[in-house]
Amino acid sequence: MTEPSGRRERKKAATRQKIADTALRLFLERGYEAVGIREVAAEADVAVTTVFSHFASKEALVFEQDQDFEQRLTRAVTDRSPDEPLIPALRREIHAMVRHCTADGAGPIWRMIDESPALREYEETMRLRHADALATAVAADSDPARSATACRTIARFVIGAFSLAREADDPAAAVDEIFRMIEAAWAVVPSGTSADAA
Repeated sequence: MTEPSGRRERKKAATRQKIADTALRLFLERGYEAVGIREVAAEADVAVTTVFSHFASKEALVFEQDQDFEQRLTRAVTDRSPDEPLIPALRREIHAMVRHCTADGAGPIWRMIDESPALREYEETMRLRHADALATAVAADSDPARSATACRTIARFVIGAFSLAREADDPAAAVDEIFRMIEAAWAVVPSGTSADAA
């Protein structure tokens, strides 16, 4: 008898979360560089292959909500109500993401990331990927159409807003300040062409 797919997916998600939680605890206790994948697997009571079936790399263990954040950004564009303008929808989502990433207990995690060249490099690659996904969603949604360059630029501004606000003394105020500039920039982008000239 096969296991129902819903239960199988819940078990898979629970295993993934257990691995991520265990890894983060070990990294914070001993330092990111001092902990290997084998130690994470042993502490989580799973095989090393199980760790890699859920996470492509050691760095991905730290950014375990990476895919969720990317989906949230693109859904802020695609799932918003027909009467909601693009930039306010993105501002609302960035506010929520910044609140999540500046909640109590997040400070040590960001310090660990800042102190690790490997994690900083991974985060930069992740941000560029998020910006590309967001730019694609914006380009598909823009009416009237904006150029590919305009869509990529605004997406990078939005991703940058998250990083800058997360580091600010008043993250919420920083989001609002940055998005006033983003909204002004988007308002002056010429429309009517969906692709850049070659």
